Amino acid sequence: MAGTAAPAVFDDLILHIAPDKFYLESLSSTQSVLVIDRITYEISLQANNGQIPPVASRKPIAGLLGMVSLISGPYLLVVTRKARLGQLCGGEVWRVVETEIISYARAEHHLTPSQLEANRKYVAMVQQVLSTPYFYFSYTLDITHTRQRLDSLRSAEFASKSLLERSEKRFVWNLNLLQPLMANQSLHRYALPVIHGFVSINPATIAGTRIVWTLVSRRSTQRVGTRLFVRGGDVDGHVANFVETEQLVEVGGSSASFVQTRGSIPLHWQQRPDLRYKPPPSLESGVGEHRQCFSKHMEEQVRLYGHQVMVNLVDQKGAEGRLEARLRAVAREVNNPNVTYEAFDFHAECSKMRWDRLSILMDRVAGVQEQQGFFLQEREGSFLMRQTGVFRTNCIDCLDRTNVVQSMLARRNLQAVLRRLSVLQEHMNVEDQTVFEALFKNVWADHADMVSIQYTGTGALKTDFTRTGKRTKMGLLEDGRRSLIRYYKNNFADGFRQDSLDLFVGNHTVSPTEGVTHESPLAPLQPDQRYMAAPLALLLCLAMLTLSLVVPAELTTEILLSVLFWAAMIGVTVFTMKRNGPDYVDQPKLVHLARASGGVA
Repeated sequence: MAGTAAPAVFDDLILHIAPDKFYLESLSSTQSVLVIDRITYEISLQANNGQIPPVASRKPIAGLLGMVSLISGPYLLVVTRKARLGQLCGGEVWRVVETEIISYARAEHHLTPSQLEANRKYVAMVQQVLSTPYFYFSYTLDITHTRQRLDSLRSAEFASKSLLERSEKRFVWNLNLLQPLMANQSLHRYALPVIHGFVSINPATIAGTRIVWTLVSRRSTQRVGTRLFVRGGDVDGHVANFVETEQLVEVGGSSASFVQTRGSIPLHWQQRPDLRYKPPPSLESGVGEHRQCFSKHMEEQVRLYGHQVMVNLVDQKGAEGRLEARLRAVAREVNNPNVTYEAFDFHAECSKMRWDRLSILMDRVAGVQEQQGFFLQEREGSFLMRQTGVFRTNCIDCLDRTNVVQSMLARRNLQAVLRRLSVLQEHMNVEDQTVFEALFKNVWADHADMVSIQYTGTGALKTDFTRTGKRTKMGLLEDGRRSLIRYYKNNFADGFRQDSLDLFVGNHTVSPTEGVTHESPLAPLQPDQRYMAAPLALLLCLAMLTLSLVVPAELTTEILLSVLFWAAMIGVTVFTMKRNGPDYVDQPKLVHLARASGGVA
């Protein structure tokens, strides 16, 4: 992934905090210092001539994530602790462990009480995103690009660019935060680009040969959001939960790369939370808008990755079936010669825990996977093979079913790579390498959990199959537990999380005059008393039903009537709440308003 050498980002910064300025000093390059004025907000690179005051507090940091402007003024975001993941293609890769948000303002006396409250919520939003596992970075490697993309971009001009300049902007999660440093290239060695997703670097031994097997997933920032508030595609063809996943194998001086993608169904559709366990997805807009969304998305995917095999794993009946039918029809109408549509009804085919039937899909796409190939490069930089297309897999969430199929495609690719590099002989299989097979399954299951946590707030479902190769009853119970947590978070916590993402990536910009010249979107809203009555009534009915069942020593006609009455009242209350479901859901307030029209939510 190193490709061509870019100027490294400083890995030894000291942040000096003075009353009027921040000073960022590199221990390896002490001739200059980055100065940030806390009053004027000016940023400059100055000769280090002793201007750092002795009274300044001293804080070693692992990197500068950027700046964000909130109501009280700008805040500095820094990495205070990191964890080493390993060496990849000759460079170190790290995971962000702890961060700190430091206010430029020394006091907040100038803010009104409502501004203070709104500012506190904004800070909590930034902390919410930074605490979502995991962010990754490298001081020397460009981990935003795949190996093949780096090879195609290789030039003297590209090599001279900083990591920030040359990065694949879709995957740089703090790109908006680094804007104040972007224009001045001399500041870029202080700017630390980070990706969000999953990275696992694993030295291993297969058939006596040492290899390094790595999995890297990069989440896109182009249509960020939570599971039910952001679905489908937008007018530019960007889709929800788009993730680029790269499997890398290093053997001796050679390295191989296999890329897959996942992303929401590229149509205008939504699935707003409304207290139902699984609100039905609904198609929005007309046929022309769907066609435009699909065309723009696939044109960009073909440009970036080559031929597309769209593996659609949604149900082909019910609400999901309507999405599948529309996608199939739109794909046929657009008729892009570089797009192959492959539908596989995962739940129907693998019902009653018959997951062995996934071999039907694998056999169906085996030929095209062999044809697309993978990227293979030798130590001296010459490439032997290139990947000519990717599998773009989706289910309804692009999580659980998607991860199962992606892991199976990755295993088949790994088999081909190891045979090509003479690690495995023709009669040998990856599955027979017991120690590595266990590692492979667990890493892909961890990958499923991490991408799911980032999108839904909980770990993935069906990971028992990924870890063990079979579906288990304990796995079903764990899926039930996680589904309940998903239900709670999607209905009662994701409005705040959606706002947090929109603020972090720059979809929402905070005005410094919020709460003064206009009302803040985060101003406390008094709940409508009509909607408070139903939850209170439900609690009362549940309490009375419990008392009617527990307290009496014997069951009498009066007690039976009481039980029936309170049970009926619970039913009426639940029906009332479900009928007005969206009013009880935690709704976003900044960008993705819950009942916005048009379906591009």
